[in-house]
This record gives sequence, C-alpha cells and structure tokens, in this order.
Amino acid sequence: MAHLLAGLKLKEIVKISIRYKHGPNHWSVLKKKKTAKDKALDHFDEYYGSVYGESWEGIRAALLDEKTKYMAVVNNFSDVQRIQTELQLLGAIHLKSLYNVFKEDEKNYQNSEPTLSQDIENPMDDIIKNLQLSELESFYPNDHVLSQTSLTSEEDEEDNKSLIETNKPLQPVELQSIEKSLNEIDIDNDRLIQSSSDQSMLYEYVPATKLKGLNDYVLESDYYNFYNKGADFKINIVEESTLPFPEHLHVYTFEDNNYTRFPSPKLGSTGVLDYYLFDGGSILPVLALDIKLGDVVLDMCAAPGGKALAILQTLMPRVLVANDVMESRVNKLNNVVRQYMLNASKLGNMLYVTENDARYIDDTNVFNKILVDVPCTTDRHMVHSVENNMFKPTRLKERINLPNVQSSILMNALKLVKVGGTVVYATCSLSPIQNDGVVQVALKNVWEETTSVMVVKDMSKALSPLKCLYQFANIGLKYGHIVVPTHENNWGPMYFCKIERIQ
Repeated sequence: MAHLLAGLKLKEIVKISIRYKHGPNHWSVLKKKKTAKDKALDHFDEYYGSVYGESWEGIRAALLDEKTKYMAVVNNFSDVQRIQTELQLLGAIHLKSLYNVFKEDEKNYQNSEPTLSQDIENPMDDIIKNLQLSELESFYPNDHVLSQTSLTSEEDEEDNKSLIETNKPLQPVELQSIEKSLNEIDIDNDRLIQSSSDQSMLYEYVPATKLKGLNDYVLESDYYNFYNKGADFKINIVEESTLPFPEHLHVYTFEDNNYTRFPSPKLGSTGVLDYYLFDGGSILPVLALDIKLGDVVLDMCAAPGGKALAILQTLMPRVLVANDVMESRVNKLNNVVRQYMLNASKLGNMLYVTENDARYIDDTNVFNKILVDVPCTTDRHMVHSVENNMFKPTRLKERINLPNVQSSILMNALKLVKVGGTVVYATCSLSPIQNDGVVQVALKNVWEETTSVMVVKDMSKALSPLKCLYQFANIGLKYGHIVVPTHENNWGPMYFCKIERIQ
C-alpha cells in the first residue's frame, strides 16, 4: 500500500481548492475600481456635505444632471436688432430688463404692504410674460398689434387658454431638432499652474500630516476646519445696492424651469457669429466689474474667452488685455476673437491677447479693472469627465497646490490695480478654501506687504432682484457670493468677490 501511495502525486490524493485572481476586465474587479469621477464625488460628499448641510442634496443632484442651462451674449459686431428679435421670439428674456422689473417690484413691495389679491393678480409668470411682450413690441411698428398669444404657437392656443383659466403658468414651447451638443461650452479644465511662491499662511488651514500622505486625496473638510480658525483678519465691507448693466451688453436667458435650447449661433451679415453661449453664472463677475467708458481692463486668466468677449460687448473699454498662461489656451482666445470680432485685425489698439503667467505680470499703475478668474477644481467637470480630472492620483499635488496658485494670482492683481480701481476674483468651485479662503489670504498678505488699502463690496442687496434666476447659497461667506446649481436653473457653481482699492 505504501508503495502504491508513493507513486501518486499529492494533488491526486487530496483535492486542494485554488482561488484564481480575476482579470482586470472582470465585472467584480471593475465594480471595485473607482474612477477619478467617483473619487471627486466622494470627496464632495464628505466636504460639501458638511459645508452646505441640507442644501447639498439638491446641489449634488443638479451638479450631476446632464441637463444644463445657458445664457446668450448678443454679438454687437453682428446684426444686433435681428438677433434680439429672434431670441425674444424663442421666449428668451433680456437679463437687464428682468433685473429692472424685479428691482422695481422689490421697491414697490418695500413701500407698500402687499395684499393677497395683489399676489394673485401679479404672479411671477405674468410679470415675465408681460416683459416678453413689451420687448417684442419694441421691435415692431407702432401700428402693429402684437397679442399675448403671438408668444406661443397656434397648436398650443387652446391649451394655454385652459391654463390661464386655472391660473396655472404657461408651459414653454420646446424647440424641435436642436441637438444637445449645440449648447456645450468649453469648460476650463486645464487652468493649472505650478506655483513657485510660498504662501505658507494657507497651511494654517491644512493639516501638515495630511499633506505628507499622498496615497489618497486630502479631505477638504479638514481645510474648512482650519479656515474657520484663521478668521482673525478684518477688512472693511461696503454695501453695494445696484448691479450695473452696461447699455450695450445684451444677455438673454429663459425663466425658471425653462430649459429651451438656444440654436447654434449662425453667421450674420458681417461674417461673425450672432451670439456666444456660456454658463449663466459666468456673466455675474463681468457685471460686478462695472465696466465704464474708457476703462483699461485686464482679464488675467481669460481662456476660453467668454468673459473677455462679454467685456468687449459692453463697447466701453479703451483697452482690454486678455491673457493666459499657455499657448494652447491663448489659441482658444484667438479663435473666439476670429469668430466674434468684426475686422479682428483692426482691433489692435483695443484688444491685446497675451501669454504670461498671471502671477508675474508687472504692468503697475495701468489697469483700473482686473478680472481674476483663476484656475480651480471646476467642480461640475470633475463629476462628469475622467479626462483632465484633478482627482486622478497623478494630479494630487497639483490639486493641493491650487490655493497657493490662486492666492498668488489674486495678490498680484491687487498690487497691479490702480487706486480707485476694481478687482473681481472668481472661481467655478464650491470650495470655501478656494473662494473666501484665498481672498482672505491675499488681502491679508497685501495689507502686510504694501501700503494699499482695500475694501470688499457686499453685493447682497444689488444681487437680490436676480433671485428669480439664481440661488445664492447662505453658508456664512465673509467676502464673496456664490451661485449654486439648482433643479430650476442648472448653472454654476460660480463664486465671485468684488474688491476695490481705495488707497
């Protein structure tokens, strides 16, 4: 018996179970693997959940929604009157007109106590519909009769009558055969600069032990705790009551819950595109700049060019310098100029496109308006695309370094701006560290290093009439304001802070 057993191999006598490793494409492996998008969302849940509280659930849902909303900036170098008429026939509303209507409504509300009957007779939908009607009438001869029903199609007339009888708001007419891709915008996802300057003050907000552990991302909830502890710096806050709308800046959008798509802009009779489409939050930093006739303006991080184009559409600046840090981004700026500027080659005295690191621009005492739309985490892009995602392990150090880069750029802008001038800082991030935290650090460092005196503008009252379109989050910001995405108007996030140099 022993002889027979000796001739057999052990595995033939005892069956040993072996667990084989699944391949990299097996469903069980893929299920466990987290993409950069997943890491970004986990990070936002952990961090923004603590910052925005109960509001985070709605913000998160809007951020993840593929259905987004845009505004159209009319190109003054094309056929302005035709473009405005076409946009209004779509049901789009002039942002300036909407602001003025609701500002007047606020004024009337403050001067007299509204009654229940007044509220019923003047709902928001009627205000918007009357505004659309009055805007359309302005483009027709005086003897032309334009009725309310001309704002809708004949097929919907009977439905609209029944809706009006029951006091229900009119439903928007959906445009047909307009591809979703026509409204896509060029999202800034590569606006990252390597920092060589040391802003060690930022690390008052960042646990050093966390920074050394580079196996995973740093939880920004830890940043936020440190940021709250660093609130010892004080600066004068001055209230601003009105948001200025330049006369020639024509911006159109749709009311709450109306996701009608703008058609793709076409070439007008002058050979340039009719209008530029961008995120609805992007117009607010431009308006906050309060562009005046003869201003010399610097857009420090201008690509892809939407805000720079909006500044030009005011027809106010004497000079606009649109700058960015790398050739590929400068090429995007030049493409926008070619597509939207009439005789772009003749704009040399008005528009300059430059390629410089914004931290080292040294043209002092030149600019009286500076837009600082810095590189940031671009939160919406982070949860929708793996490409150029800052939550990739290879980009961890870059992401940690962002507040350093942002504060360096803002500090330089505050040093460059002329006395009496304005700097507007902006990001498309929900992070209080990249927003108020960077503003606080830059203001404190400039105060310590120079004799300049700055004031921050509280624009709460000025922005109030726009609550019909924007949700401004109340999270205890000390300096700026932030638009958060909502189901009704899915644009943003957009943070902006207006700073003036008074000495």
